[in-house]
Amino acid sequence: MQSRGPDVLVVSFADDNNGDDEATTERRIVFGSSIVSTFRFPTWNTLLCYGSCDGLVCIYCFYSPNIVVNPATKWHRSCPLSNLQQFLIDKYDKQECDFPDPKLGFGKDKLKGTFKQVWLYNSSEFGLDNVTTCEVFDFSTNAWRYVHPASPYRINDYQDPVYFDGSLHWLTEGKECKILSFDLHTETFQVICKAPFLCERDPVGDTMCILDNRLCVSEINGSAQLIWSLDSSGGNKTWKKLCSINLTVNIDWFMSFSFPLSPIAILDETKLLLQGRNSLEHRVIYDLHTKSYDLLFDPKTGYAVYYYQSLFSALSNKFVIIFFLPMNLL
Repeated sequence: MQSRGPDVLVVSFADDNNGDDEATTERRIVFGSSIVSTFRFPTWNTLLCYGSCDGLVCIYCFYSPNIVVNPATKWHRSCPLSNLQQFLIDKYDKQECDFPDPKLGFGKDKLKGTFKQVWLYNSSEFGLDNVTTCEVFDFSTNAWRYVHPASPYRINDYQDPVYFDGSLHWLTEGKECKILSFDLHTETFQVICKAPFLCERDPVGDTMCILDNRLCVSEINGSAQLIWSLDSSGGNKTWKKLCSINLTVNIDWFMSFSFPLSPIAILDETKLLLQGRNSLEHRVIYDLHTKSYDLLFDPKTGYAVYYYQSLFSALSNKFVIIFFLPMNLL
């Protein structure tokens, strides 16, 4: 992690029968100091938590158990259904399909070393009286439970929660947008800072991401997409503009600029990897200095996440070490 940039993992969801399809064939591309690779999950789950945590990625669906996978070792573990998922299954069985689609968060309690999944969703859309509802799955107990009190602020449920430095983060709703943090050790919510540049605008255009090991916010501002970086050095939290992307450029690689591009990672300090919100769109390198675009590759499908490979399966509470022996010693 210290010697080179982050890897990028493009996760494709496909049936085993499509194993020979170019869209689902695993591949590996070296880009500067980073590696871009694809990994295919033969599962019906088609949603992916933002980023990765200690080499693990979490895939989920509203109607089936969430699965945590280590792509390097193929190790995986499924989780029991949450109360929210069971509630949505019941509504689906009754053919009641008009409900929101909450986003799952996945991260790690840095002090205990345990991993957790978190559902945080606005309550009124589900007929509940409280402002938000929070469910946490602790892998050390293998059970879901409610967290009280939940967030006192409604969240922007268009964007995915982002894990960074022991906490999950959301953007809040309202004219004065805030960065809401959930500490995975204390299981408490707090506002870590305001985002004054996000006010009275369409929340669909706002996203959070991790770039260059910093929490960042991306917004649509007229014909440009601005990416802001949160600087916490010196004990003060200040926002700095990382870059401005011109959305009026005619680029055939993206189907539409009506939604913001998704920043994935900064590669080799000056190259920003972007993808469209649609998983069928290309992965494009944007040069922060020359303001130019270059096609990295076209995976046809899948979601890209920054990724650091690990051979450990920490969710089993054991470290698994894999030895590779020459054939003449086996």
